[in-house]
Amino acid sequence: MMTRKFRFYERYGVAEYYLYDPDTGELSGWQRQGETLEEIEPMEGWISPRLGIRFELESGVLQLYRPDGERFATYVELMEQREQERQRAEQERQRAEQERQRAEQERQRAERLAARLRSLGIEPEEA
Repeated sequence: MMTRKFRFYERYGVAEYYLYDPDTGELSGWQRQGETLEEIEPMEGWISPRLGIRFELESGVLQLYRPDGERFATYVELMEQREQERQRAEQERQRAEQERQRAEQERQRAERLAARLRSLGIEPEEA
């Protein structure tokens, strides 16, 4: 199956082809040389001329680095960031709701004080 896929990519002009097996930590890559894909040796530290990304194996785990040198976040890291952002948004929503409630309580208090002043014969706007 992988051989057929590889040959398909080779035949139709793919510039680069990479395989990573997370179970074994094996990373392989090929780069177009004329009509064929030639194996990249070594893949460790390889920087794709087309993509500008760097491939590193750290303790058998593939790490990809952007052209600016920053590491791409993993799926798990992205999901953790998403959850943290969701929690921050929820906290901000709760703070805004608390502020709205405080403002409403303050408005009601001002209305009660104004009503009390009126009952004493004092117009609040004149006081």
